Amino acid sequence: MGSITEQVDNIPTYPPSLQVPNVQEMVLKDPLEVPERYIRNEEEMQTKTDSSHLSSQVPVIDLSLLSNGDKEELMKFELACEEWGFFQVVNHGVAIEVLQTMKDASNEFFELPLEEKNKIAMPPNDMQGYGHAYVVSEEQTLDWSDTLIMLVYPSRFRNAKIWPTETKGFKESIETYSTELKRVAEELLGSVSLIMGMDKGALLELHKELVQALRVNYYPPCRTPDKVLGISPHSDTSTITILMQDGDVTGLQIRHQGGWVPVKPLPNALVVNILSNGKYKSIEHRAVTNESKIRLSFASFFIPLDEVEIEPLNHLIDSDSLPMYKKVKYGDYMRQSMKMKHDGKAHTRMAKTEF
Repeated sequence: MGSITEQVDNIPTYPPSLQVPNVQEMVLKDPLEVPERYIRNEEEMQTKTDSSHLSSQVPVIDLSLLSNGDKEELMKFELACEEWGFFQVVNHGVAIEVLQTMKDASNEFFELPLEEKNKIAMPPNDMQGYGHAYVVSEEQTLDWSDTLIMLVYPSRFRNAKIWPTETKGFKESIETYSTELKRVAEELLGSVSLIMGMDKGALLELHKELVQALRVNYYPPCRTPDKVLGISPHSDTSTITILMQDGDVTGLQIRHQGGWVPVKPLPNALVVNILSNGKYKSIEHRAVTNESKIRLSFASFFIPLDEVEIEPLNHLIDSDSLPMYKKVKYGDYMRQSMKMKHDGKAHTRMAKTEF
């Protein structure tokens, strides 16, 4: 195929990031230091627009009802997709022990000495591994976080060189957790197919095979949380993203009605961000830091295979108007977005139709 994918032993690779300082290590050495390159101006922080009062309105979906065909829950789900693009999912069937084990093992990994974590550092030609993502220029304002990124499914795409082995049980925790989230993603995609007027398995079939990546984000505390961001504002390129948050530290914020709305963690809930052919928009979101507490988040991204061609579905296009997006290969679209810094929805431009 005419894709820009580079593969070694059939494992996809992704545009790498520039190497930047390890934030966790920087905070350990001097908790009071906040280098200039991390500081945001007031416009970037948008501190004047307080939308925290909308936090309680972020939709909560009961997956057990949704999966059993409850019509009222399906209507609630459709409104959540259309009006918010983000929602929290409860009664998803993932055991509390699975969630907690994943959190505990990740904590152990990030508490390892830097030289141990660097054994699985991102290589010069890929974004998978331990390090930082989406750093594309020396002038770019940096995020107050470190990250671990890996492909989990299909298992043939796994790069054994960047899977953590120093933390006992971490690999098994990732596998169990990711298998459970894959089930949740498939159930949610089935419901999205239904509200889009298709057969339940239609969207999953369009993917040809569901590719699943995991990104674990580590946010050290920052003494001036009003001047830095854990992750810059962006929207995802995945079909669906499922996020597990820390239980007692709010960090995720979503853009809604012109402001930033905190998504307060519900006990054992999963946060879902959905995108589908422009009908349900991928919402901008960001992460803020905490003055005294460490925060971890776990984002699972579900995407099509590289060669899948993506375009608006015919039955969703108004007969009197032209489609907003052109047909592109998903692998090309995703890799192009990875060559850009996080900047809202700028990455969607390459797929937009030019009139």
